[in-house]
Amino acid sequence: MNTFIELVQQRQSDRAYLQRDIETEKLERILEAGRLAPSACNGQPWKMIVVRDEKIRNEVAATTSDIIVSSNHFTRLAPVQIVIVEESSNISSKAGSWAKSKHFPHFDLGILAAHLCLAAADEGLGSCIVGWFDEKKLRKVLEIPKNKRPVLIIVVGYSTQKTRPKIRKDKSQIISENKY
Repeated sequence: MNTFIELVQQRQSDRAYLQRDIETEKLERILEAGRLAPSACNGQPWKMIVVRDEKIRNEVAATTSDIIVSSNHFTRLAPVQIVIVEESSNISSKAGSWAKSKHFPHFDLGILAAHLCLAAADEGLGSCIVGWFDEKKLRKVLEIPKNKRPVLIIVVGYSTQKTRPKIRKDKSQIISENKY
């Protein structure tokens, strides 16, 4: 078993996948890790749409590329797409969001995405979070109601890419103690 820091070091945004299905048990564990993600006031403002059907996956993938971004074609290669849709939060989270001028569901959805991607890495799978897509087309493809907003697509599969070294800012640039 990996330590948590080893898992974090292993996880990366993969953009090439084997044409191999993901075992149902692995996918269930990944989704359970997402389901258990923390959220403000336990609002759980999300719905995860799992797309495995090849025809629908291709339609979802088509929403991720356009005249500006054409590099997202890898989204059709992954055997699973998890579309994260923002749902209404509970009254406590809504009140907190209003009082603090922060939209807590956005934080919650980021935490959910992190849980899904780290769980995928723990299962030996690659993943990539995609935020560039045509919302209107995606809503139509997946029959998402107009009052719901798809926020992210996470592709998951057996990566063909080697683990790359992390290029990050030096600790001194991003960490301080007791004051800014």
